[in-house]
Amino acid sequence: MGTGESYKNWKLEPPLKQKPRINHPPSPASLRPVSKLTIVPTPIGNLGDITLRAIEALRSADLVLAEDTRVTAKLLSHLGISTPKLWSYGQHNEHRNAERLTADIAALPNGAALVSDAGTPGISDPAYLLVRACLAADIAIECLPGPTALVPALVESGLPSASFTFLGFLPHKKGRETRYREI
Repeated sequence: MGTGESYKNWKLEPPLKQKPRINHPPSPASLRPVSKLTIVPTPIGNLGDITLRAIEALRSADLVLAEDTRVTAKLLSHLGISTPKLWSYGQHNEHRNAERLTADIAALPNGAALVSDAGTPGISDPAYLLVRACLAADIAIECLPGPTALVPALVESGLPSASFTFLGFLPHKKGRETRYREI
């Protein structure tokens, strides 16, 4: 004991009384399968960059939500995946579709996968609206690791990377130079 204490001086407390457990039948809501939205990064230029987890998520999803269904259909075909449903979720329909899609996703036993044309959905695109709506509807969110342009660009730049700020991607045409000067 080292400090001169002895076991004789210890006071034993009576064991805590536990309430008996009553097994209640589960509520109908708890019997409902829990659905989820899986954020699936897709390759940026090299199809070999897709992960095994991404392939499995795309195979098992009841619904794939795509930025451009034509691009995603090519990827799924390359991977030998036939998905029951492939729906568009892009920059022109995200505001009106996010709330409606949450009800659809909640009803799917195997959930939905959300993909962008290249990279991780949610980085400078409207995926956050759907994620926010799913969280509000108690739909689980799983974001898989995978291809992203941000981290490789930072590492390859040689800049110190212990701390950095990402302000989004520059516009392709109109406003690019103005935005660059603002930064």
